[in-house]
Amino acid sequence: MPQINMTIDGRSYRMACGEGEEAHLTALAESLDGRIGEMRKSFGEIGDMRLQVMAALTIADELAELRGRLAGLEAEVSDLRAATEAAERGRAEDAERASAGIGRAAERVGRMADALGTPPQRGSEVVT
Repeated sequence: MPQINMTIDGRSYRMACGEGEEAHLTALAESLDGRIGEMRKSFGEIGDMRLQVMAALTIADELAELRGRLAGLEAEVSDLRAATEAAERGRAEDAERASAGIGRAAERVGRMADALGTPPQRGSEVVT
């Protein structure tokens, strides 16, 4: 199992991680270190542990907000899928009705042609 060295808030840590996750874990540590540094600039020396807890809470708040947004987007996608499926069903029903109507119209034209005694001719012109 790979191990990496990282520095967070001036302290070095040796951490194990999964194969291929070294760069990702290093980036996470750098991000946390940067947040703590920013908070130290904003709040001054209020204690290492307090800064780390504040950084963790900030990250947890962002995560909660993103989870809420994700849930909203998933609900929207679900609604859009349902609307798409309903529209497709409606389109299929409309096509069936149109096909049935065209079939009925063709039958009527055929009956009218039979009643007039002139069978419909294809490809020829009618001259009057």
